[in-house]
Parts: sequence; structure tokens; C-alpha cells
Amino acid sequence: MKRFEDLSPSLRCIMTPGPVEVDPRVLRAMSFPILGQFDPEFTDIMNETMGMLRELFATSNQWAYPVDGTSRSGIEAAMVSLISPGDRVLIPIYGRFGHLLHEIADRCGAEVHTIEKPWGTVFDQEEIIAEMSKVKPDVVAMVHGETSTGRLQPLEGIGQACREMDALLIVDAVATIGGVPVETDAWQLDAVIGGTQKCLSVPSGMAPVTYNKRAEDKIMSRKRVERGLRTGDTGADEIIAVRSNYFDLGMLQDYWSPLRLNHHTEMTSMLYALREGLRLVLEEGLEARFARHRLHERALVAGIEAMGLQLYGDPGCKMPMVTCIVIPDGIDGESVRSMLLDSFGIEIASSFGPLKGKIWRIGTMGFSCRGNNVLRVLGALEAALLRHGHPLPAGLGIQAALDIYDQV
Repeated sequence: MKRFEDLSPSLRCIMTPGPVEVDPRVLRAMSFPILGQFDPEFTDIMNETMGMLRELFATSNQWAYPVDGTSRSGIEAAMVSLISPGDRVLIPIYGRFGHLLHEIADRCGAEVHTIEKPWGTVFDQEEIIAEMSKVKPDVVAMVHGETSTGRLQPLEGIGQACREMDALLIVDAVATIGGVPVETDAWQLDAVIGGTQKCLSVPSGMAPVTYNKRAEDKIMSRKRVERGLRTGDTGADEIIAVRSNYFDLGMLQDYWSPLRLNHHTEMTSMLYALREGLRLVLEEGLEARFARHRLHERALVAGIEAMGLQLYGDPGCKMPMVTCIVIPDGIDGESVRSMLLDSFGIEIASSFGPLKGKIWRIGTMGFSCRGNNVLRVLGALEAALLRHGHPLPAGLGIQAALDIYDQV
């Protein structure tokens, strides 16, 4: 007798800033047979994945591999491994996820200094560099693409300033990797964290990271070998170790190196998914992929503006893959979102903190970033707003988007 119904999730058009729709080829890769984590076939897949991640991150770093866990696991791994108790850490905050970096740095025992910008804007790089001169940080941690506000923080010049002041620069590129350029080496970024469930169109569950020799030196200065793996007295107990076993990059590094020193059991099916997702990114070509994200952003923005809706935030620092819309006066934003989901099978997002209930966020990321999705969300949003009594010029939104596509 059947106790539970067969699992059959609804098909959705997911137009949020993450998660997004997953390419069917990635889903297919997740169905492949399991290999043992030290099977030569599997370690070959690990090595291939590292090579593809170096291309994605635009780096020659030796270390580029995924941390098993959601994007936050990669952020936490980088921060707990690179921030020692008592380190001075500077965090520029311009949205929700800058506050997350503050939260994690606090838990690392850091002396945290913050500077803040109003949500919807970003920093001029010189503002950050000037604050660094005052604080003299050991670490600067910042967000590249802030999905809570849809803003993109310029990074050029900050890495060079960190080198001159002997500080490490940690960058959260969870929302931007695979959607806009993330120039790890050219921008002199010491550690960068990406995400799978956004522009890479892979399910949430892995966090690609890369870090350079400067970061590795600090990681190695805190390195301990796990007690059950030691072969002799290494003096490891005298070292002030990273305050996490699972997120210790020194241990993970050994696992991803030719040494293959056991740390945990690798997430086999997720690694298949990441490898296939990276293969598809590189097959498309990074520049072509960036151009695709810009194209569908232009079409979406043209449609929204033609409907008479107001975009949120400074347009000069807008993320190409997140578009924020001010909810019109008198409109219940959650009711509109519910109608989009229930009647049209489309999911868009609200926001957090001071923006809760004030804006909608539409993501055009990865596999979800397609013309038919853009047209579908514009048509459905128009219908839902009209149904909620908001007057707007019917049909102009989709026509404006089609005009953009006709130019290609």
C-alpha cells in the first residue's frame, strides 16, 4: 500500500536571482552511476573540474575547486581559513550580503570595521581604499554582485591597494561568476567564491572557490592534519587552527591535491553536475555568455519601462542579471507574486530588510536567461497588474522587448 505520493514537482519558470532553472544536460549528468571518491575515473573528473574552474575564474591559481555545500559554505570556508582571531577586517556593505560577511567575520573572532552605502548604490573604489588607509586591515572582504539590491560593485584597483597594504582581499562572486567578468588575476583578488545555483545553472550544493599563493601562505600557517590521519608527532596541536574542520581550506586542499588525503566523502552527483555545467559555460564561451546576459537584460528593462514601471537603484551600477522594480503604490506585491506563480507558473522574488515589500527582483541568470522566459514574465506581470487594478498600457511591454530582439 502506497503511503506517499510519487514525487512530481511542478514545472516552473524560475526568474529569481537564484536558484534558477537547471539545464537538462546538467540534470542528466546527475543521473550517472556513482564512482568511489578515489577511483581514478573520479579523480580525473576532479582534476578536469579544477581546470575548468581556472578558466571560469580567469586565473592561473593552482587552487580552484568546489567546497561541498551551498554558496555560503564557500564564503565561510574562505573567511574562517583566512581570518585569524584578532585580525582587523574591513567590510564595505551596500546590501544584505555585506552584512552576512560581517556576521561571519564576527564569528571568526575578528576586529570588524565596516563602511556602508545606502542600498541601491555602490562604493567608489577610492572610498574603500581611503578607509583601508585608516583601518590598516589584515583582510578586506566584499561582495561583487549584491542580489538584494541588484547592484554590481567595481573591483578594479582594490586588489592592488590590498597588495600595497599587505592585506588579503576576499570577494563574494556567488551571483556574478559566469554572468559577468570576474577577473581574478587581473584584479589581483586573493580569494574568490562562486555559486552554482545562479549564472552557472547547476543545483545549489557546491561553492567553487579559488585562491592564490598569498592566501595559501596564510592557510598553510594555520594548517593542521586531522588527528586520525596523522602518521607521527607533527606539532600540529601547537598551531592556532582554523575554527572549523569541515571548512578548513588547508585540509580541503590536501583532498584536492595529488595527495588525496581523505577529508570527507565527495558529493559525487553534484560534482558531475558542476563539471557538466562548467563544460556548457566554456562551450558557449565566456564573452558570448556575458553578451547573452546583457541582451536579455536590455529586453527585460525595455519591457518594464514601456509598462510605465519604475526601476529601483542607481542605473550606473546595475547587475545585468538582476532587475529590481519598485512595487507601484497601492499594489500588494506578494499578491502579485502569488498570482504569477499560481496562474502562470512563474516565480520572481521580493527582497530583504529595508526593501522588504518595496521591490520585486527578476533574475535573468544562466539557463533561465532566455528570450521566451523574458517575454513570458513581461506578459504575465502585465496581466497580474491589470488584474490587481493597476492601469498600464496593455501590450507595450512585450512589444518593447521584441523590438530589442529584432535588433540582434
